[in-house]
Amino acid sequence: MSKTLQQIDYSKETEALARFSKALGHPTRLIILKYLSNQSYCYTGDLVDVLPLAQSTISQHLKELKEAGLIDGELKPPKVKYCINQKNWKKASKLFSTIFDEDFTDFSCC
Repeated sequence: MSKTLQQIDYSKETEALARFSKALGHPTRLIILKYLSNQSYCYTGDLVDVLPLAQSTISQHLKELKEAGLIDGELKPPKVKYCINQKNWKKASKLFSTIFDEDFTDFSCC
């Protein structure tokens, strides 16, 4: 009997890669990460100044990145200071490289 998708036990690495992939799956989140890569930290207000989006929209994207572990947020009342989570960024980079370093040239399709 074959396993259904819900019955598959995924490795922690596979689950982490899927979580990182989902967080990186929106262009605004990529722009936020790029912005953060050029400074040590930022506040939500900083992003509101550079992105043509409502603060609530930016906050939602920051929440997604934070839940995925790609950024950290530190409460500095009345603001939240955000920075890239270096440990998880390195982990994501390593996990993505395991996929992108695969050699699929020996396989033909269609």
